[in-house]
Amino acid sequence: MSGPMWTPSEARAEASNLTRFLAQVKADWGVDFADYADYEALHHWSVAELEQFWSSVWRFCGVIGDLNATPVLVDGDKMPGAQFFPEARINFAENLLRRRGPGDAMVFWGEDQVKRRVSHDELFDGVAGLAAALKALGVGPGDRVAGFMPNLPETVMATLATASLGAIWSSCSPDFGVQGVLDRFGQIEPKVLFCPDGYFYGGKRHDSLARVAEFAAQLPSLLRVVVVPYTQDRPDVSALDKAELLPDVLAAHPADDIAFEPMAFNAPLFIMYSSGTTGRPKCIVHGAGGTLLKHLEEHQLQCDVKPGDRVFYFTTCGWMMWNWLISGLASEATLLLYDGSPFAPDGNILFDFVAAEHGTLFGTSAKYIDALGNAGIDPKASHDLASVRTLTSTGSPLMPEGFDYVYEHIKSDLCLSSIAGGTDIIGCFVGGNPNGPVWRGEIQARCLGMAVEAYDEDGKPVRGEKGELVCEKPFPSMPVGFWNDPEDARYRAAYFETYPNIWWHGDFVELTERGGMIIYGRSDATLNPGGVRIGTAEIYRQVEQLDEVEEGIVVGQDWQGDVRVVLFVKLAAGVDLDEALIDRIKRRIREGCTPRHVPARVLAVADIPRTKSGKIVELAVRDVIHGRAVKNKAALANPEALALYAGRAELES
Repeated sequence: MSGPMWTPSEARAEASNLTRFLAQVKADWGVDFADYADYEALHHWSVAELEQFWSSVWRFCGVIGDLNATPVLVDGDKMPGAQFFPEARINFAENLLRRRGPGDAMVFWGEDQVKRRVSHDELFDGVAGLAAALKALGVGPGDRVAGFMPNLPETVMATLATASLGAIWSSCSPDFGVQGVLDRFGQIEPKVLFCPDGYFYGGKRHDSLARVAEFAAQLPSLLRVVVVPYTQDRPDVSALDKAELLPDVLAAHPADDIAFEPMAFNAPLFIMYSSGTTGRPKCIVHGAGGTLLKHLEEHQLQCDVKPGDRVFYFTTCGWMMWNWLISGLASEATLLLYDGSPFAPDGNILFDFVAAEHGTLFGTSAKYIDALGNAGIDPKASHDLASVRTLTSTGSPLMPEGFDYVYEHIKSDLCLSSIAGGTDIIGCFVGGNPNGPVWRGEIQARCLGMAVEAYDEDGKPVRGEKGELVCEKPFPSMPVGFWNDPEDARYRAAYFETYPNIWWHGDFVELTERGGMIIYGRSDATLNPGGVRIGTAEIYRQVEQLDEVEEGIVVGQDWQGDVRVVLFVKLAAGVDLDEALIDRIKRRIREGCTPRHVPARVLAVADIPRTKSGKIVELAVRDVIHGRAVKNKAALANPEALALYAGRAELES
């Protein structure tokens, strides 16, 4: 198409948070942006003047805390080593609990089984009771509290109670296996564990307590296991050592005021985990102030979240988007929490939820959007989505056809903000621009305050060419470090060895002439036939447009001193992979990409392995076809699928 797919109306752009922020920047620093649509000029200023920008974000978003006349940035020329607001004192939970009253703080749906509302006053009281209970157990600054939890209101309460004390929260979803939990929580030695009696998925109840008993027995640091009743009113926990039901905990610690512990800006708040598919997951420690400030900036400036908005994200507690979601409370938004299958009882339940609750931001994954299109679901025809202003997509690149689907079958008048960042930064490098147009297949913009570039093979920034995603300057949500990482050795190796003093993220991208970004996949999964770098997303885009193909996964196989492209396809029901279909697949790739993209082998598989957050694991498949062990199968949602790729005779010739 020749023009943008969506452009905000003048009235909408004038009313955006971003436009109001421009006025504050002018008042603060005398910088005048003549046109609210000139995002590129604003971005240039935001990275050229990091101290001015982030101090303006602090004021604009009304951060509750004491700056203590602190410098905004110390050692700003060092990565790692730079520190934002080193003398400031804040409490993350205090900022998220700023709103009080009877209105909705959270609305929860557990598939079509459970529906609940929690007011701001009820949220505060729940956090106060849990904070008192944790304090009575001796939990204080620096201690760890873990959640093996569904996306429940109680999970938010437990997180904020932990943060109110200056302790550290870490979570994963209750579909993790025993070893997957131990690989994570075993490294951080939590004092308290929150878990449910069970959870719902696909219309069925799944028990949690048997697995909890197995892994909790191997966590000697635990003082208490708090069981949250979810699928039963009062589950029997007598067989679980050190266990107590949440209602009993709260009854023993009635709600009172909360004494929020003032914490350093860079004090640890969350421990997140890398995917762990190449070994034990890395424990990534994120700071309280950096997390809060980055999320406030992204919510209010990149996603235009305002007080009273109702924010939904389809996520589990094992994905960083859950941490991103709950920070919406700091912008005085209502959280719409969903737990379970997005297709139970049918593919409409998420739209049922957002329509019924008048959601303003609908957040999901690119794979979910693909699945909706493949299933022929047409929410635009069946749901009133008038309230939705923004749709965000992440987890993997959103293909141009995904953009088409959103505007044709979900809603034509919304800001489609494909966003990308990661667990590593608990936020985004690139994301939405509520004042700017949406172009087909492009992420709208580099996030403000993020000096993002694409580097060519010589380490030089390029536009209109593929390269490595880097960030040339520090930002507040850089990790505090990795857990148990003396001298920051693993932390430095992960991000700063490729380009000294510059963050290397490992994504293969293109920064467009319009200032948008296209992501082609992970650098370490990039294919190199004949020495030419090919992003895997380019091949997926072509293959998944074929009705016969449900999904694909492509890897490079070492072959005769070079690399050849191997494509595995999961086919639609009733379809066989014959020579005619293989020819169609190859022809589609050749015509849509280049001859170098065409796979040497196309093989059918019944399943595609993926992480618990839904990302396909190209590196694990690459290891399997080369006869190498996959180091951490517990990180996968369906590890049994790897057997489908082992010993394939077709790859021996």
